[in-house]
Amino acid sequence: MSTTELTPDALAWKCAEAMLERDQASQALGIALDAAGPGWARASMTIRETMVNGHNIAHGGVTYTLADSTFAFACNSRDEPNVALQCSISYLSAVKLGDHLVAEAQERSSKGRTGVYDITVTRNGEAVALFRGVCYRIKGTVLGGATT
Repeated sequence: MSTTELTPDALAWKCAEAMLERDQASQALGIALDAAGPGWARASMTIRETMVNGHNIAHGGVTYTLADSTFAFACNSRDEPNVALQCSISYLSAVKLGDHLVAEAQERSSKGRTGVYDITVTRNGEAVALFRGVCYRIKGTVLGGATT
C-alpha cells in the first residue's frame, strides 16, 4: 500500500514507527510509542536506576529526551521530515526512580517550513514538565528518507 492510500492516522502511525525504529537513543531509554495522529503523538517510559542523577531523582536530560522524541513523532507525522530548530523545557516536579512518564505532543502551528509543538510530560496525570519545540522541514520524506 502506498502512502497516498493510507488514512492520515495510519500514515502518522507508520511515520512514528519508522522514526522510533531508527532512533537508537529512544530505544536505549525504553521509550514506547503509544499513539500517533496528524500533528500529535504520545509516548512513555519508566525511570530506571541508570536514569537517576546525584540527587537521586531522574536526570533532567532523560525527561527532556522523552519529550523531544515525542515531539519528533508528532512533527514528522505527515511524512514530511522535520528537525528541531529550537526547544525549551520547564521542569515542574521531581521525577523519581520507578515513575512512569507519559509525554503528549500537540501541534500548535504549522506554516511554511516551520511548526510549533507543545509537549506535556505527566506522571499519574500530573504534569511534571512542559516542553515547547519548534521544527524545520527538510527535503525528502520520513518513510523514503530525509536529506539535509
